Amino acid sequence: MFHTAANTPFEEIRPRIERLQAALGESGIDGALIFQKTDLYYFSGTIQQANLYVPAEGNPVLMARKNPERARAESPLVRQAAVDGLKQMTEVLARHGIARPRRLGLELDVIPAQLYLSLGKIFPDARCLDISPAIRKIRAVKSEAEIALIREAARGADRVAEFAAGAIREGISEVALAGQVEAEARRLGHQGLVRMRMWDMELFYGHLMAGAAAAVPSYLASPTGGAALSPAVAQGASSRPIRRGEPVLVDYVFAKNGYLADHTRIFAIGGLDEDLLAAHRAALEIQESLKQEIRPGVAAGRIYELSLSLAADRGYTDHFMGADDHRIRFVGHGIGLELDEYPFLAQDQEILLQAGMVIALEPKMVFPDRGVVGIENTHLVTESGIEQLTRFEEEVIIV
Repeated sequence: MFHTAANTPFEEIRPRIERLQAALGESGIDGALIFQKTDLYYFSGTIQQANLYVPAEGNPVLMARKNPERARAESPLVRQAAVDGLKQMTEVLARHGIARPRRLGLELDVIPAQLYLSLGKIFPDARCLDISPAIRKIRAVKSEAEIALIREAARGADRVAEFAAGAIREGISEVALAGQVEAEARRLGHQGLVRMRMWDMELFYGHLMAGAAAAVPSYLASPTGGAALSPAVAQGASSRPIRRGEPVLVDYVFAKNGYLADHTRIFAIGGLDEDLLAAHRAALEIQESLKQEIRPGVAAGRIYELSLSLAADRGYTDHFMGADDHRIRFVGHGIGLELDEYPFLAQDQEILLQAGMVIALEPKMVFPDRGVVGIENTHLVTESGIEQLTRFEEEVIIV
């Protein structure tokens, strides 16, 4: 049984296709071939094993290998075909009156090299060009329907934080507490998957860590890493017991109906040292100052540079967004169907903010051997500035 009530309507997908076709026309690309699951879902409404060909002009064609029946039920696109393999693509396109492309757009940031080489044999006369930046810019500006779904995810994130406040207790291990919090998130409708675009990056719900364990760096593109359960995971919760008087970081992504909201809150059992409370207050001040600067037309990199200046003014240069040589060079990121969407509020990023972009701001302070404090909220860029979507208490929550 297919859950058609949650399907993406054609009225939502059509303008996405039109924006992609406009980008193809501007670049002189004959058509784009979409494979990556998130892009496929965005432009077709399904993530079944399929590929979508979007010509620069005319209707797209969805070609599904597994499961074509489900793809047809989930996607509102009219032109669909069941295929046994990639080699049938040219036949299907010809049947729909679409000429072989001379300039073919591909998601070169994510498709495997073997697939790229196979496509070179199927389209031997085509020059393959990267369409990923155009796709990511299109996806960065959300529709009203997408914003409504992100608002729903933000409400879920707030409810997860509220649950965590009641579940934290002295002596419980990080991973045991994480299991309780994640079970509640699942009960609230969390889809379980948190998708990321960057190659070889992965995340399970998020990070729940306490004290010194939270300040352990990892491979993940994040200011926090975690001691983790083993080197096979190398991030997130460990079996370490949570103690009184240390910061407990709950940095979770709520994911529902495909869309995400990112959210960090700090808890402590009994209380927290004044210097850590002061650092947390500084992070809140930085967040508020950045919110005053975020508006359409501002370069994403300017927000990051401002965050560095604000952290330095407060004496936290050595702790802001990491410690020692492990600091990351961003203070926020776009969010939507994936956790790492455009725009990146990062060093040297020139992309201009636009109304309809959704960004997670996450000023955090990392203190080796002591822990992490700070904040993260999901925000909507509007014509007049910014609207905060996640709203749970932002001060350190003493339990």
